[in-house]
Amino acid sequence: MNSKLQWLRNNMLSLDLQGLIISNPINVKYLTNIDAEGVLLLTRKENIYITDGRYIEDVHSTLTLFDEIIVYDVHDVSADDYENFFMFCENVGFEENYVTYATYKEMIRKYKINNLVETEYIIEKQRMIKDEEEISNLKKACEITDNCFSYLLDYIKPGMTEKQIAEEIEEYYRKRTDGLAFETIVASGENSSKPHAVPTDRKIQEQDIITIDMGCKVNGYCSDMTRTIFVGSIPEEMKKIYDLVLKNQLQTQEQLKDGANTRTLIKMVENDFKLNGYDLIHSLGHGVGMEIHESPYISYKSDIQLKENMVITNEPGIYISGKFGIRIEDTVQITKFGCINLTNFEKNYTII
Repeated sequence: MNSKLQWLRNNMLSLDLQGLIISNPINVKYLTNIDAEGVLLLTRKENIYITDGRYIEDVHSTLTLFDEIIVYDVHDVSADDYENFFMFCENVGFEENYVTYATYKEMIRKYKINNLVETEYIIEKQRMIKDEEEISNLKKACEITDNCFSYLLDYIKPGMTEKQIAEEIEEYYRKRTDGLAFETIVASGENSSKPHAVPTDRKIQEQDIITIDMGCKVNGYCSDMTRTIFVGSIPEEMKKIYDLVLKNQLQTQEQLKDGANTRTLIKMVENDFKLNGYDLIHSLGHGVGMEIHESPYISYKSDIQLKENMVITNEPGIYISGKFGIRIEDTVQITKFGCINLTNFEKNYTII
């Protein structure tokens, strides 16, 4: 059996689960590499994937004997089959963060489950720790993101619109990767004061500030990087805030390691910002993997210890409403004694 499924089965025991229904396609792909529509069942003794007949061939070509997964065409599964899958299973888990209430009721009816229980994010917690192959894919995505940003510095010119720049980023990724990890943010001038700004027809001007938040996917794994650049020169007010954001980004980078506490990290940045008259209005970081935002989260509400081979972002930012904003973000890998930046483009002043 593949190591991810074996790990999951071992941890099901700690939750007193004899069965598990996995319907979130991200979790299915993580565990099996299957992209096709369907549902993965972990019964007492078997791993079963039920899919539409149109995808059977693709599923079989994805799986190996090592995966130990039985594949069913949904049209060949009878009502009795569904009832028998979880026979003698006292507790069957489901993905409470993904399944709707209607689907929950349908699962109970279809599988005749006596006790359908929450799994407490068991798979999402498993996904927080990346293996060697996952880290390799993340590194590739981040390297391409670095290269894309380097390309942009020669591409961007005054008179271009935010939308034009965002479209160029998308085209760059389309030729080299699985595509965007998320909708690109290109925010110039006063638009940069919005952390999640949407690219507009605003044209880049001389003496402008531009914040670009970008990422791609490679083999299903994401990158995430933000840089703030300047056109022509850096106004003194912006330089002061840029220095403060960069100082905190680098200080956080020094603290990121196995055992670091997320609440301590965010309080450190928040306190320094407040001393200088600013607020940290969003989380300091988040996990990155098959989803652009996944556990762990470095936010006000989190209080967890970082672990080796977690991959997270480090992204402090300051935003002056209606004027400008500055954010600097890297994707990093946690190690026992520190962290490794997976995005590596220069973070000192960048002027085009």
